[in-house]
Amino acid sequence: FHVAVSGRPGPVVLGLPEDMLSEPAEVPDRPRVEPVRQCFDAAAAEAVGTLLADAERPLVIVGGPRWNEQAARDLAAFAGAWDLPVAVPFRRQDRLDNRHPSYIGDLNFAPNPALARRVAEADVVLALGTRLGDIVTGGYTRIDPLTEPATSGRRLIHIHADPDEPGKVFHADLAFAAPADVAVAALARLAPPAGGRRWARWRAEARADYERWLEPVRLPGELQLGEVIRWLSENLPEDAIVTNGAGNYAGFLHRHFQFRRFGQQLAPTSGSMGYGLPAAIAAALTRPGRQIVCLAGDGCMQMTMNEMSTARQYGARLVALVVNNGIYGTIRMHQERRFPGRVIGSDLANPDWPALARAQGWHGARVTRTADFPAAFAEAAACDGPALIELVLDPEALTPGRTLAQIRAEALAARGEGRSG
Repeated sequence: FHVAVSGRPGPVVLGLPEDMLSEPAEVPDRPRVEPVRQCFDAAAAEAVGTLLADAERPLVIVGGPRWNEQAARDLAAFAGAWDLPVAVPFRRQDRLDNRHPSYIGDLNFAPNPALARRVAEADVVLALGTRLGDIVTGGYTRIDPLTEPATSGRRLIHIHADPDEPGKVFHADLAFAAPADVAVAALARLAPPAGGRRWARWRAEARADYERWLEPVRLPGELQLGEVIRWLSENLPEDAIVTNGAGNYAGFLHRHFQFRRFGQQLAPTSGSMGYGLPAAIAAALTRPGRQIVCLAGDGCMQMTMNEMSTARQYGARLVALVVNNGIYGTIRMHQERRFPGRVIGSDLANPDWPALARAQGWHGARVTRTADFPAAFAEAAACDGPALIELVLDPEALTPGRTLAQIRAEALAARGEGRSG
């Protein structure tokens, strides 16, 4: 337990001999385990501030464990006082209210290209709680551990709860072993540099890039998933909890939904399909009275749809939105990119989702047009138990900004095969 709760909290695997699992034993209970206390004092905050104050294009990337509601408030205060642009890693969008002027987007598998360029162009990066892994760095291309800082001149401040993390991959000009909540609390008390911030335009332009990225792109089909997500973003209660699993459908949520408070986003960073429904059930049972919405692809939902009976059995109130495009979207996307026009095993047979929902004691509905979604959602949200809405999506609407045909055509062109074949 000491290892599990200290540094970067996480699971611990114990290997036990077989006789320990079957033989009785009398042992005294050990005292409660307390995590190792880590310090990030005013002097550490001043050192960070000195390096930031010298920047022209600073960038804060926040993520990882050890966040809570107070830490999110401290981050908002720090970023606002210093007028700093803040980006977040994959599925860590609830660390800062996305409506805050400092929030500039998330670094997921397909981020805003303008944001990706800013990571590469930043002259001081404050990595707060995040490991700066493969997804955030775009496969270690936006920040290259082999050439930093010799080629870019970029300075890196790395704060992480695990003392072995800073310096392990990237050279850090300043490195601190401290949990995110402790560090950001100290930074929130740090006075901004006198005489204004020279990077004000850099932050404002980054924010404008993000706001443009929010707007849905028109894709094939009568149901526009981007517009559905924007409606949810604008109409769900402030304390709603949104869950999802893995799949291309989740890209629409990442791009078009604005998360407002810590704990609003429950999503796997491990790429686990089927996560959304169990997470939504858990949220509904532990946070009764709050609006719980699960967004799931048709393939994702089929991974754990047996838990529909669990939701009914325990009275979990939630609304599950099943995006049905009849394919495993992410797999199809990679097949079209690597082997355009030569796909296998990525078509998907679906049940009658509303009928299945009703058979499980849920409310069930199907929506095929964007305009019909608000009324369908209002009816589902008013139910006294779990509800499911099937969203019928054109398979051509494969990503928030690219169609299946476009992806295939680009791959064929790259192979010199033109647009047919």
